[in-house]
Amino acid sequence: MDRAQKEKVVEELGQIFESSGVVVIAHYAGMTVAQMQDLRAKMREVGGSVRVAKNKLAKIALEGKPGAKMGDLLTGMTVFAYSEDPVAAAKVTEAYAKGNDKFVILGGAMGDTVLDQAGVKAVASMPSREELIAQIVSCIGAPASNIAGAIGAPASNIASILSTIEEKAAA
Repeated sequence: MDRAQKEKVVEELGQIFESSGVVVIAHYAGMTVAQMQDLRAKMREVGGSVRVAKNKLAKIALEGKPGAKMGDLLTGMTVFAYSEDPVAAAKVTEAYAKGNDKFVILGGAMGDTVLDQAGVKAVASMPSREELIAQIVSCIGAPASNIAGAIGAPASNIASILSTIEEKAAA
């Protein structure tokens, strides 16, 4: 890699660290290409990405960025898994680590907060953005449907009473 390429990588990594909701760092020593492609595919499904970069370049990119302290985790063969959704990358990496003993989560960062292995696991156990939106919508929608039912019930009762009176009058 020449200097221009290195500068480009540092800039790209800086963008990743600034714009991502969560960044997870893991060791991947011993993983096959197929396993890495599988991880990349799973991350793409949730709107995330996986990036392998030299630790020295990543440390340079971290300078002055949120979560700069996660530079301490950058030793050995590391991979970055990241997503805009603060939970997606953590969920995918946690699930992948359970099925692959060569993929070891070291930690990560969520904004300015540096996470250890337990922190990544805690973030992974949180509901995703879509799940939270669905819960909020169901909470908002439930009272509205109850109100509609309560408003509609007297009207249907009145209609049945009127039809009964009408039937009696006709008879």
